[in-house]
Amino acid sequence: MSRPAAPEALAEPTERAGRGWTASLSLANGAIWVGWYGPLQILLALQAAELAPPGTAKESVLAWVTGAGAAVSMVANPLFGALSDRTASRFGRRAPWVLAGVLGGAAALVLLAGAGTVPAMALGWCLVQLTLNAAFAAITAAVPDRVPQRQRGAVGGWVGAAQILGVVAGTGLATVAGGVVAGYLACAGFVVLGALPYVLAHRDPALPAARRPALTWRAVLAGFWISPRRHPDLGWAWLTRFLINLGNALALLYLLYYLRDVLHRPDPDGGVLVLTAVNAVTLLGTVVVGGLWSDRVGRRQPFVLGTGVIMTAATGLLAGWQTWPGALCAAALLGVGFGVFTSVDFALMTEVLPAAAHRGKDMGLINIANALPQVAAPALAAPIVQHLGGYRALYCVAAAVGLLGALLVRRIRGVA
Repeated sequence: MSRPAAPEALAEPTERAGRGWTASLSLANGAIWVGWYGPLQILLALQAAELAPPGTAKESVLAWVTGAGAAVSMVANPLFGALSDRTASRFGRRAPWVLAGVLGGAAALVLLAGAGTVPAMALGWCLVQLTLNAAFAAITAAVPDRVPQRQRGAVGGWVGAAQILGVVAGTGLATVAGGVVAGYLACAGFVVLGALPYVLAHRDPALPAARRPALTWRAVLAGFWISPRRHPDLGWAWLTRFLINLGNALALLYLLYYLRDVLHRPDPDGGVLVLTAVNAVTLLGTVVVGGLWSDRVGRRQPFVLGTGVIMTAATGLLAGWQTWPGALCAAALLGVGFGVFTSVDFALMTEVLPAAAHRGKDMGLINIANALPQVAAPALAAPIVQHLGGYRALYCVAAAVGLLGALLVRRIRGVA
């Protein structure tokens, strides 16, 4: 008796994704990042300064609000990924969650614009993280749903480029809109308009109800643990991503203080802007090229290992060549390394997923390896700078952590 064919939603894709689909997916991805980074870069800080109670530092308010949002993000991403895996709508598994997420995110940004107290601000930001992570989890899972392995490096590159541009666009909208309220409204409008072409113009593969996994909280929560013993490639790939992202976060966390206290730059704020621009230019210049190159040669590991070495060298420059030209070179190298890593590692991650039925949840768990370093880096960096050798020691530790992550990619057996 022959085995029935897998439904399209659970099949391994074989046809190349079209340019229109890739463009709309990238635009939607960038729009979600506008909704995150307009607030994170500009608006939340301004709002914290306005709403901080007397005697409470605005920095403490901002840290508390963003920390609460980060905690929501790490739970929401795999949770909504799991729910999208189980969605048997005629509109597909992912599209309903993308639409609901961006509409909810826009509404949450509007609510955040009207926050008059710190608790209301925290609630609004947590709702932004909850809803936009629902959309992000679904749209990330669409790549292994729709893109064959031989094309995932290129698509990952375009998605990575869109995310970087989303950060820039969100910062720009928040800056030029004309105030906190107008900034939030501008970001909310961009989130919706940027996601609509993907939702409206492309058919999302539907999951037949008969093939839907069990939709119970016990089944959903049980799936949050993926045994590294049963799926070692996924475990090593997750650890590689976590360590390289942690090394990058450690390198960038105290950049302003490094310029002010170590290099004694007269305008450290402007220096950070220059270094950020250099980093962004080299990152954008390599993120798509690296993914295309990886697809062409059919290999991922050498690229991840090579970019880890490049980023280690860049961080080593901050430790050993403590001058302004050294910082410029480090920023450029970090951009080159992280650009290629962003696209190639994304493709690698999609190739170690255990099962098509759980792509959304599994990609959500993988995304924790991006978010968790942002929480861990401050806890590690502060004692190193204050008690264990200062900035030279910090950048040596960052280099070692990133290099370890790159070397561990060699433990992956199922992806070349």
